[in-house]
Amino acid sequence: MKTWRMQWASALPRSAVVLHDLAMVWLCWHGLRLLRYSLAEIATRQPLWSTEDAIVLLAQGLVLWRVGLYRGLWRFASVPDLFNLAKAAIFGTIAIGLGLFLYNRLDEVPRTVLLLYPFALVGLLGAPRLVYRAWKEHTLARNRTAAVRVLILGAGRAGEALVRDLRRTGAYEPVGFLDDAAQLRGSKVQGVPVLGQIASIEEIARETAARLLVIAMPSVHASLLQRVVAACERTGLPFRMVPRLDDMLEGRSLPGELKEVAIEDLLGRSPVMPDWKSIRGWLGGRSVLVTGGGGSIGAELCRQCAKHGARRVAVVEIDELALTTIVTDLHRDFPDLDCVPVLGDCGDPAVVAHALRLAEPDAVFHAAAYKQVPLLEAQLREAVRNNVLATETVAVACREAGVGTFVLISTDKAVDPVNVLGATKRLAEMACQAMADRRSTRFVTVRFGNVLDSAGSVVPLFREQIRKGGPVTVTDPEVTRFFMTIPEACQLILQASAIGSHEAVYTLDMGEPVAIRLLAEQMIRLAGKQPGRDIAIVYSGLRPGEKLHETLFHADERYRPTSHPKILQAEARAVPGEATFEALRVLREATARYDVDALFKQLRSAVPEFSPAPVVHVAPATVVAFPARNARKT
Repeated sequence: MKTWRMQWASALPRSAVVLHDLAMVWLCWHGLRLLRYSLAEIATRQPLWSTEDAIVLLAQGLVLWRVGLYRGLWRFASVPDLFNLAKAAIFGTIAIGLGLFLYNRLDEVPRTVLLLYPFALVGLLGAPRLVYRAWKEHTLARNRTAAVRVLILGAGRAGEALVRDLRRTGAYEPVGFLDDAAQLRGSKVQGVPVLGQIASIEEIARETAARLLVIAMPSVHASLLQRVVAACERTGLPFRMVPRLDDMLEGRSLPGELKEVAIEDLLGRSPVMPDWKSIRGWLGGRSVLVTGGGGSIGAELCRQCAKHGARRVAVVEIDELALTTIVTDLHRDFPDLDCVPVLGDCGDPAVVAHALRLAEPDAVFHAAAYKQVPLLEAQLREAVRNNVLATETVAVACREAGVGTFVLISTDKAVDPVNVLGATKRLAEMACQAMADRRSTRFVTVRFGNVLDSAGSVVPLFREQIRKGGPVTVTDPEVTRFFMTIPEACQLILQASAIGSHEAVYTLDMGEPVAIRLLAEQMIRLAGKQPGRDIAIVYSGLRPGEKLHETLFHADERYRPTSHPKILQAEARAVPGEATFEALRVLREATARYDVDALFKQLRSAVPEFSPAPVVHVAPATVVAFPARNARKT
């Protein structure tokens, strides 16, 4: 009974609209005929209803229905609805003409009536809709006494759409736009005036009594967004931003939802546009296995593989909670995916062999690794066991099983390593290179730097410190790092894998290095606090194994561009195969004895460029820019 009432309630207004429109069609037809005869001073008496009227109403009614006029609501009537009305009137005139021609060869139908009919009908049908919308908006405005006054930064398409969304809720009142475009000065968008430039935000915010600022620039470059955010911060008012299109498409934001400005939005990186066609062509219908699949990078790799056509995703993970979480996510988001969970250590040959038998993968992504630099300086044995020997175990098993592609997730710290993490990852690269054989498994290495919001990274650490009221700890005022987001890193890993050749080493464009001090200050401001006043920043000094600046490129590795502008391929340095395999054997024996001294000595010998020097302040000139970007500038 309740469902029937709801259906009747929703159908009643639509029925009223249909009756209104048919009445307007009748009025338009009769009115034009009377006008035509009165102008010609012809005395005639028209019946109120005739077969001709029935043909007119039937023809025009069917056309109105077919153009979808009754799928919209009068409250949201707009210019596109007027175009629909015009289309319906034109096609309706044609249908009426055909119908009357078949009925009476258009006898006693003045041609001027047919000519004027579509114009008059658009007016009669459109005017009530626009008046109704204006009345509803006026009613909302009168009831908006407690509405939040909003000042919008950006008078483009996003700003125009935002005004309509805010007005529909009734909880917000747009009071003005700010935009630097000179041609917009003094104009109005959806009836809301453009009041001035963004630089004048403090003064204009006071004059308009704004209580919320909204940045409606979803595609603006990060450098401009930083300037806009700085202007918003000077006002002391809360501010939000319209989400980017890719955030909505990926489900990270909902349409119409305002989001807080995140640190990722301000890092100066242009959006990465992967070649999805080549990725899906390589990945579609395949089975993949991801080691460390419960970690930050591993979990996102699983999602990206599932999203872009993999038929089966096997996950090897030693942490049972992390494994449960990613498997649950995959089952929820991709119900048709064949998900194969394997709990265990990928350094255990039995675990790896079991996973390969279950998954029969075409590609293996080796993301399992220890990566905390200061911790690993005092945990050499575990770093070697997990980062080097486990990599060898997985790589050998993949080659023996005939896996098509093995992808090693490496790090920029493997270039001229000064810490245990970098040295072990570089030796893992060398082990894969030594095993490469063009007749068997294709070995691909992908290097990149710090990943935002990955487990143990600086961003979640700063966020937690800010939440607790500080202080925020920065190692050195001059320290810089390269950053990219987790989805971006994984997309580029897949892209590099899709274009990879044998023994390929790829480096991802990490953009410009980011000063960690500025990162901390910006995160404090985004939390509504002031650095040094509300939240203290403490400089703790560089920790063991840390450098002031990371380097993405090795001097002896010649880099050339690939089919993707964000990826460079290095010409891999020659690796002595027998010496590398002997080093791995010695390391395995030393690991079994837990002989740290022997491990350190062998690691230094196997990776000649490993130089665990004491903490020094490296000159800023050691930061190497992305070669392809410099080439484009020259």
